[in-house]
Amino acid sequence: MDKKLGLAALTALVLSSMLGAGVFSLPQNMAAVASPAALLTGWAITGVGILFLALAMLLLTRLKPDLDGGIFTYAREGFGELTGFCSAWGYWLCAVIANVSYLVIVFSALSLFTDSPDRVIFGDGNTWQAMVGASVLLWLVHFMVLRGVQTAAAINLVATLGKLLPLALFVVLAALAFNLDRFRLDFSGVALGVPVWEQVKNTMLITLWVFIGVEGAVVVSSRARHKRDVGRATVLAVVAALTVYLLVTLLSLGVVARPELAEMRNPSMAGVMDRLIAHGGKAIIAIGLVVSVCGAYLSWTIMAAEVPWMAAQQAAFPRSLARQNRHGAPSASLWLTNGSVQACLILIGISGADYSTLLTIASEMILVPYLLVGAYLLKLVWGKQQPLMSLIGLGASAYGLWLLYASGPLHLLLSVVLYAPGLLLFLFARRGGRSATTLRRWEKGVVVLMMAGSLPALQVLLNG
Repeated sequence: MDKKLGLAALTALVLSSMLGAGVFSLPQNMAAVASPAALLTGWAITGVGILFLALAMLLLTRLKPDLDGGIFTYAREGFGELTGFCSAWGYWLCAVIANVSYLVIVFSALSLFTDSPDRVIFGDGNTWQAMVGASVLLWLVHFMVLRGVQTAAAINLVATLGKLLPLALFVVLAALAFNLDRFRLDFSGVALGVPVWEQVKNTMLITLWVFIGVEGAVVVSSRARHKRDVGRATVLAVVAALTVYLLVTLLSLGVVARPELAEMRNPSMAGVMDRLIAHGGKAIIAIGLVVSVCGAYLSWTIMAAEVPWMAAQQAAFPRSLARQNRHGAPSASLWLTNGSVQACLILIGISGADYSTLLTIASEMILVPYLLVGAYLLKLVWGKQQPLMSLIGLGASAYGLWLLYASGPLHLLLSVVLYAPGLLLFLFARRGGRSATTLRRWEKGVVVLMMAGSLPALQVLLNG
């Protein structure tokens, strides 16, 4: 029996990991910070940038078919042990926080059925009842993935098909109800009091968030039936997701005016759907969201566990995380990942943080790993008479740098704080000369600077 993943399963894995909770909250998230003019510009930049990133991954799977694990191994191979670890740590932390956000938004959606003005049960997905429910779902998926990545991927394929139905219904109904005059109302966003270019910058972490997961097939490339399917799956899923995001965002602004859309509670697609279907619109979207997020959560659980497992084999993470069970699942890494998700859920219950806060943190942690993908391709092909490949590497790298600029200084300080505990894990994994290579002098200097800078950065964040 062939237990490898084919093109359909790989494409579903990437598409499902991107089409998660974000698409259902996208109308309000975008309307709150951007006018139609800025929104069109932001999607154009993101669309081109994410296609460059997807093409860079496609090329790297062909130029370096021996490198399994994608994001981590590209960074390590191209820029050394420390850079490889930072890529793996940033990606893993992003995946953990993304999984927490999915669990939060599931119960926020279920509150549409359970809550009333005088009785709050699930609220915004951060009540104690929601945390208990999220914990149950967390460990159900955990034991499903322990039975094997291939089993989980097959279930994910069905979930991906299930989530596309409510999205397709929303697009068709919104297209029929679209009003051009409503869409063009305050086209440049004068009411926001922010220049269009600043509005465009404000959309960047949101548009990036809904594309996180583009690397899904690359991360699990060691489990692909054919290596050529990894790049194909990535590009197919990106084009499909970009089409869905554009339609959902643009059509929503033609159904509900931007100021009103910006005030809607998330998942805001449910509120828009209520305008399109007098009775039952919210229920359709809420059910679609639950199916969608459960599929995305399953995908992200697979990917989140895969990275520490791969990194542990290279001594970037403790070697104990390289263990697999009899089903071939990375069991030790999975326990670490889901234990961390559970700890974050407890913190959410205590702090009352919501989906938007988690979105920002997860998006910030993926910036460095994505930048390093384009930079590695550029390093491989620069000066080798490969103009097309060089252009793709330049485009992917430029997009990564633009995201770092657009995220702003406070978010960069946040990433410094979150990388610090990871560096302690990195040093622990390498204790006693367990790694085959030693750190270079500049790498040791970077470790010292990041550790020293984490406390002042934390103080600035707390004061801010």
